[in-house]
Amino acid sequence: MSDPVIFFLIQVLNAVQYGLLLFLVASGLTLIFGIMGIINLAHGSFYMLGAYLAFVCADATGSFWLALVIAVPLSFGFGLLLETLLFRFLYARDHLYQVLLTYGLILVFEEGRGLLVGNDVHGVPVPALLNSSIPLTATLSYPAYRLALSAICLVVAGLLYLLIQKTRLGMAIRAGSVNREMVQSLGIDIGMVYRVVFAIGVTLAAFAGMLAAPTTSVFPGMGNQVLIVCFVTVVIGGIGSIKGAFLGAMLIGLVDTFGAVYAPQISGMLVYMLMAAVLIWRPAGLFGRAATR
Repeated sequence: MSDPVIFFLIQVLNAVQYGLLLFLVASGLTLIFGIMGIINLAHGSFYMLGAYLAFVCADATGSFWLALVIAVPLSFGFGLLLETLLFRFLYARDHLYQVLLTYGLILVFEEGRGLLVGNDVHGVPVPALLNSSIPLTATLSYPAYRLALSAICLVVAGLLYLLIQKTRLGMAIRAGSVNREMVQSLGIDIGMVYRVVFAIGVTLAAFAGMLAAPTTSVFPGMGNQVLIVCFVTVVIGGIGSIKGAFLGAMLIGLVDTFGAVYAPQISGMLVYMLMAAVLIWRPAGLFGRAATR
């Protein structure tokens, strides 16, 4: 194949990798936003938390994979703690209270990060096993870690689908998103379901930050950049829809990647133009539905 064709395929791989990573963050947001009814402006901070956890744990252990083994349970436990101490009091409150609390958490997390780790920009080394490139032509190659990252994201997406669609917990999650009172009347502890859902959402966002750390710098405020595009992904896909988050993330990955290559002058607008076009066609998003509580 010619170099232009290979270059095009590389951009497709880049778009898929970006879309899959975005899906991990957006799926956690759509679970919290769509199922629990919480507008969580601090969701991007969980992405940042994961990246910094990967940096700290990898630096302490000398192994990126061991850092993941340590950081993922820590993220899940942190999510359980946050829901128990703060978020469970917001379910019956107005959205204004949710916005104020979660914005306050952004400030707290940023200050805590500065006190514990500092404000320097850090890097996480690519695992030695994947620190190579796959040659495509005499002049073009593709990093092995990015391919592995895409594969890991696909596995996580598959596991999340099985959890939501094929397990009793998933059945309770789906039922609770439609009618919380009905689920409670059936004897299901909806409070515990919500606690687990929130912890899963935090873990997904943090895990995305961990995976992204070796490909990007770990720096202050990195969660703020991903938060807005995650909300756009959720809106495009439909609030509360995991498959909508997946399709929305992939569309954004393609539009953002190819826009930056072929239309750099307007690349910053294209994602929002995509959102506007989808909302004109389907105001509730691609897989959105009206929720009742």
